[in-house]
This record gives sequence, structure tokens and C-alpha cells, in this order.
Amino acid sequence: MHTRKPELKEREKLLKLEEDHFHDLKSARIAPGKLQETFVAFANADGGELYVGIEDKKSTGERIQGFPSPEAANDAIHTLLEETKPSVENVEIEFIDFGKKGLVLYFFIPKSPKVHYTTQEECYVRINARKKRLKGEQITQLGYTKGTYNYEKQPVDQADIADLAESGHLASYLERIETSLPPKVFLKKQKLTTKQGKDTHPNVGCVLMFDEEPQATLDTRCAIKIYRLRTTEKEYKREQLDGMPRTINGPIEEQIHSAIKAIATTLSGVSYHEAGKLVKLKYPADAIKEILVNAVIHRDYSLNDDIHIKIYDNRIEIQSPGKLPGYITRENIYDERYSRNPNIVRLLHNLPNPLNHDIGEGLNTARNEMKKAGLVEPEIHELDNALVVTIKHQRIATLEDTILQYLKSHPGGSITNKVVRELTGEDDVNKIKKAFQRLRKQGTIMPENENASPFQFKYKLKK
Repeated sequence: MHTRKPELKEREKLLKLEEDHFHDLKSARIAPGKLQETFVAFANADGGELYVGIEDKKSTGERIQGFPSPEAANDAIHTLLEETKPSVENVEIEFIDFGKKGLVLYFFIPKSPKVHYTTQEECYVRINARKKRLKGEQITQLGYTKGTYNYEKQPVDQADIADLAESGHLASYLERIETSLPPKVFLKKQKLTTKQGKDTHPNVGCVLMFDEEPQATLDTRCAIKIYRLRTTEKEYKREQLDGMPRTINGPIEEQIHSAIKAIATTLSGVSYHEAGKLVKLKYPADAIKEILVNAVIHRDYSLNDDIHIKIYDNRIEIQSPGKLPGYITRENIYDERYSRNPNIVRLLHNLPNPLNHDIGEGLNTARNEMKKAGLVEPEIHELDNALVVTIKHQRIATLEDTILQYLKSHPGGSITNKVVRELTGEDDVNKIKKAFQRLRKQGTIMPENENASPFQFKYKLKK
């Protein structure tokens, strides 16, 4: 087993490392059976890195207290590699020699295509900085997600490892995560290269992260397109398209930052008529960011399509290629976790101040930010081969509340179905019609003219 000296500043880096979805630190005194639970949880989730020989941050004194010799770690290694059922393949192990402070045992655990159990026949999965024990149907559902075709690991034969190793984006990444590993060694260790026959090439995830122009290198479309549409209708016409769609290329991290700026610039000039008044379109910036990041890191890159961001007069639609992955449904999307592209998710998460700060919490954050702003939560729809998340400029108040509030603030005035649609962002004409009917039945409102045509029908407060 390989033993190496710590890299430059590696000690400081390990001591600052926060335990999260992809990293865990354990004491060398931990029982092998307890360590195995964390090992299994990583393999059943998105993989991760496990360091054994580092004391908890709450402890006093020297935190690096490794094994005195490689033999002292034999029980832990044997339990994890030999007694995990079935065994986890392609695990990388090494000792980091901190001299008198001992040997820190390091495991790189890949996401496994199998469901794994501990010696005690228990199944765990990693969720952020903790492990969760699964039982019964939960294990069955986990099994459904395993063996899924993982496009991000497919080799890209028109890409060359030497070219990727010289990429400025990779150099910037290595500097920010504070590693002194040579670029080619880093790419191999992080599973960013894949064998194809006798040759080894960068894989799709590697190209998306570090290629100067991944959209030109890959055979699939992977840009972001932003549209400004001057309408509130479900379908738009060409004449309602304000200018040409903006196309954003580049590696994933750069794409996300550029798209966030482009959306903010577009929204800064967007206003629309709401009940006769000119209103600026405002959404919580964090909600837009979280939905966009989610779309980029979880989309299906095997599908030949871009991400489409459509900014309407009363809503934003973010459409990403691919239906909901694995066992994720519209009903459990806020509670369950699944990464279609675990390498991309992990690499972005390893950065300081990462774009995907809390794994699996992106849509939850977006929903909470919308509520704080007094807007309805995002709507999620599946198309034949895409997922659409819509955030509306629609207040949380009920339709009836909105109607009454408007009429009370306009003494002697009236209100139409169209005005309610503008006020609430609700585009279902029949829903608004039923709200009018309920208020009329309560004796709160009355028609201004019973004989008016459907398109001219107005309501006013009943005296």
C-alpha cells in the first residue's frame, strides 16, 4: 500500500476541512464496524473521501493522531474492504505520513453501481454530513437507482489528457482547492479519465469542467440559452421574442456565473403592466441561482439539447434536458437526494464557497427564498425528455383575497379576470372564474353588468 508525505499545506487544509456530503474525518480509535457504516454510506450515495487519524474539531490538543504503523490499521482496512457486502470496487487507499503524529489512512470511495451492507447486514447512505440507515422499501428504491448509465464517465476520444492537463480552468481549480498534485495525477485520482480499449481519454465530466470549449469538444449540446419574451401567455410567438436568445458557452462553473449575471441584467430592465400600473419584475436572486445550479449539475448530458431559460413578463422558466433521475418524483423531490452526475457535483462542491453549497438542498432553498419574498413556491413539470421549473411573480395570497383587496383599494371600481391574472400571475382563467363565483355566492361581490360579454364581464363590491 502506498505511503506518501503530506503535500504543501495539506495539514492545514485537512484541519480546516468541513465534514459534508463528500468528506468525513474519523479518529484512528474508531471501531472498524462504526467506520464501515460511513464507508458503506459513501459507496451507496455519491462516493467520497474518508480520512482516518484526525480527531474531532471539538477535541483539545493535537488533532492529527494517526496510526503508529501500517499494521495498526489492518483491522480497519480488512473490515472495510473484505467484510463489506458486496465488496466496493475501485477503492483507492494510501497512508499520509505525518511523522511523529502518525499515519493518516485515506480512502477514496467511488459511487458504486451496487447496494452495499455492513458486516451487520445494515445499509446506510450519505446525506450531507451524516449517514442515514435505510430499511425495507428505502433499500429497494436505492437499488432502482444503481446501475444507471453514467454518461459523465464516458470517454471523449477527441479530447487529449495532455491538453486538459494544461487547461487554465484546471490550473485555477487546483490552486483554489490548494493541492500540489500534478494535473495528470489529479485527473486520474478524481476519476476524470476513462479507458477506451488500450487508450485512456478525458471523460465527459472532465471536459465539462475543465475544457476551454466543451461545447465544441463534445458531440452533445451543453450550452445555456436565455430568452426574453414579452408576454404572459403559455405559448409565445416569434414577434414576442425580444432580440435573439443569448447563448452562454464555456466550462460548467463559468457557465453558471455568466448565466446568473445575464439573468440579472435582463431582469433589471423588465417591467410589465399589472392592473394598469407599471411594475418591475423582481425575484429572489438566491432562488434563481439555486434552480439554475440544479439544472446545470443534474441535467442529462447525453441528451442533445441545451438548458433553456425563458424570462416572461410574469414568470421565469428554466428547462433542463432529462426527466427526474432515479427514484426522484415531483412528490419526494424536496426530501430525497440523487445525483445524476456525482463527479461534477463533487468537484464543484470541493471549491471554497461552492455554487452547490448544501447537497440536495437547492430546490428547498429556492422554495424558502420565494416564500420569504411573499411569492408562491416553484412549480415543477416533467416533459417527454426535460424538466421545467417555473418561478412565478404570483403572490401567496388567495385569489379571493387579491380580488377583495383590489376592490377595497379602488372604491367604486371594478375588476376583470384579466386584471386578476396580472395581479397574481395565475394563468388559469377557470380558477379565477371560480374565485369570482365563490365570492358572488357569499354575497361579497356582484356583476357590474349581467348582460356584458364574457370578455367584458366585470365585478364590483356589493353594497
